[in-house]
Order: sequence, then structure tokens, then C-alpha cells
Amino acid sequence: MVGEVQVVIAQENDTLLDLARRFDLGYGEITAANPGVDPWVPGAGTRVVVPTQFVLPPGPRRGIVLNLAQLRLFYFQRPERGQPGQVITHPVGIGTDYARTPLGETKVARKTPNPVWRPSADIREEHAADGDWLPAEVPPGPGNPLGNFALYLGLSGGYLIHGTNKPWGVGMRVSHGCIRLYPEDIESLYAQVPVGSPVRIIDEHYLLGWRGELPYLQVFPRIQTIPDEEGENLTPAIAAIARSVSRRRQVDWDRVAAAASQKRAIPIPISTGSSTLEEILRNAAAVEN
Repeated sequence: MVGEVQVVIAQENDTLLDLARRFDLGYGEITAANPGVDPWVPGAGTRVVVPTQFVLPPGPRRGIVLNLAQLRLFYFQRPERGQPGQVITHPVGIGTDYARTPLGETKVARKTPNPVWRPSADIREEHAADGDWLPAEVPPGPGNPLGNFALYLGLSGGYLIHGTNKPWGVGMRVSHGCIRLYPEDIESLYAQVPVGSPVRIIDEHYLLGWRGELPYLQVFPRIQTIPDEEGENLTPAIAAIARSVSRRRQVDWDRVAAAASQKRAIPIPISTGSSTLEEILRNAAAVEN
């Protein structure tokens, strides 16, 4: 795992979206961590949980790994000889139900600053139906939804990792399949990711991580859903725990079930006798707003 859970006191004019961007979180993360808090008017003095602790995605840790269920991108830099590995992580916006971000492995095929947006025929038809006639090419500038930087992926269909002129959509399923980042995040990522970097796109909403000797479970809502699926399937969570947790270690299955039900996007220790979610939040470090 990386990071720590924090709390901040909302000021009078804050929204959860303001606080999310301030702490490099997406809308989905901060609202999941704060059920019952009005995202538009949390209210001055409200104690807002800042879920800046993350279980790293499973599988090879190289290049870019995008977990759709987590609505988050991880960039694993190649470490210098003799130095520990480092990871950079940012929240993202992804495709909707009808225009999903594809799963699979690819690479960064090319990079472009100030990209020109060439909307596909279906996007132009969709806008035209709403009385918005898009040109075949949208030049760089404030009206360009790609923002100031773009990483083009080697996937058929023209998928990109790019900035946005609508930052409120980060942490939501709002795109036509591309991956959106806050303007400041894509600018930083663009400078660090070389062409040819591997990219792996997964959809894992049960993540098992470790802090010292304690296993933690982080749960997110299912993004790529199976039609007519009902109820919560705990089989993936049980399989992840069985693969990684020694039989000698006692797992509190009530905690596993609670984490799966609540989907707070906060890593929860699942060993018997470890801290509860309430204790974690009560002891979380306060940060200045």
C-alpha cells in the first residue's frame, strides 16, 4: 500500500469536488469515503475524509497500470540501479456504460502537446442530436476537450490518456472511452512517461494489500458490469485473500463482508483484532485546508 488516510475540515465555500482536486482525488473516491456528506455543500466545519491511501493494483508493476474499478492510474517508474521502486498515481475519468474504456495490454504509441481533437462520427452525431454541430477538427485551446497534452495508446479505436477542459469529470464515467486526467496531472505525467511505455488496463474492484504484517482489503464498485448481475459476488475477494494470506493468519470474514458491502474506497485491515474502519477514521491525520 502507499499513502495514508487523512481528514480535513471543510470551509464555507468548499465542495467535495474542490477538496478532491486539492488532494489529487477523483469525485468517486471522495464521495465513497464520505457517505451522507453533500458533495456540493458539505458545510463549514464538516470533517471530510481524504482517502489518500491506495492498494497497488495486482500484476506486473511496470509502466502505466489503469484500474477502471479504482478510477485511478498508476505509473511505475523504472528504478535506478540500487534504488527502491517508485509509483506515481492520479485519479482518472473513464468511459461510460455505452462507450467503455477497453481492457487489455498496449503501449504508449506517441505523445503530442496541444493535440488537435478529431471527433469520431458517432460523437459528432451525438452532439448534432443536441443541436451542437462539431467541426471535423477542434484546434488546441480552451474549447478542446483533450486539454494540453495527450498520450496516444496503441489500441484500435483511437484511445488516449489526455487532459480535459472539464476537470469535474475526473473520478467519473463520462468519456467515450478515453482516459481523462486533471490538467496538472497530465502535464506532469506527460513529461515522465516515454513513448513505448507499457500500458495495462484492468478492472479489479477487490484489492488486497499489506501494511507490515497486516492484510488490508480495498473495495470499489464494479465498473464493467455483467448484464442482469444481482447481489455482491464475494468469490473474487475470497480468491484474492486465499492467494495471499497464510492459513495461519486468522481472517475476520465479517470485516471482509462489511468492506464488500460498504465500498468506502478505503483500505480496511481484515485480521481479527486489528483496527476497525471507525478507529482508522478517528485516528486519521488532520491536514490543513
